Amino acid sequence: MGRVLSAICVAAALAGGGARAADELFTVVRVDVAKQDLRLFWRDDRGQPWRRLDRLADGLKARGRTLTFGMNAGMFHADASPVGLLVIDGQELAPLNLAGGEGNFFLKPNGVFLIGPQGARVVDAVDYPQWRDGVRQATQSGPLLLKGGEIHPALRPNSASRYVRNGVCVLGSQAVFVISRRAVTFHEFAVFFRDELHCRDALYLDGAVSSLYSPALGRNDRWSALGPMFGVVQDVTQP
Repeated sequence: MGRVLSAICVAAALAGGGARAADELFTVVRVDVAKQDLRLFWRDDRGQPWRRLDRLADGLKARGRTLTFGMNAGMFHADASPVGLLVIDGQELAPLNLAGGEGNFFLKPNGVFLIGPQGARVVDAVDYPQWRDGVRQATQSGPLLLKGGEIHPALRPNSASRYVRNGVCVLGSQAVFVISRRAVTFHEFAVFFRDELHCRDALYLDGAVSSLYSPALGRNDRWSALGPMFGVVQDVTQP
């Protein structure tokens, strides 16, 4: 499957310009879903939530597999169950949630990241049914940071709400994961996806609990219990 394409993101390099305030704000990990085994995880063989990325890595290692990248994959309840849709290896474990409510997840439009017959994509949750045939992996979260290149109208530049945040967009065959290196506003986060990564559709995954596992980057975040998780897996014998 090859290695995960991991890099500390320097906005100036992406834009071909000089130093910017965004240069040291974000870490970007690019996963080519056409060549790499990107999956979702939730519970172990005993039906218990993994809860931490390093525990997932240890569990995979016991099976002769290596976790080369991991990240929290959407919002969850106190018992680690997903708030919205979760599909793992083609099996729907939690249904699409189009209900109203309080909190970021319910800030419509929210969205779904999926991997299906046509590769990876981020879609509005209300449009998911037209993509569900053949979906192998899917997770729902919210809000959509970007839809069609437009920032979610509720994300204000002058917001006082700042957290470490993570999210995902899709560029060609690449799922592009981003985690902030310090607390940022929703609007700052969305602008980075739009202006530096040039994404059209981007999905917010979570804040405060945002976690990254990447041996290549020396990251093994263990400060929060998690629900569903993304992981890139390869055989121990693979380079």
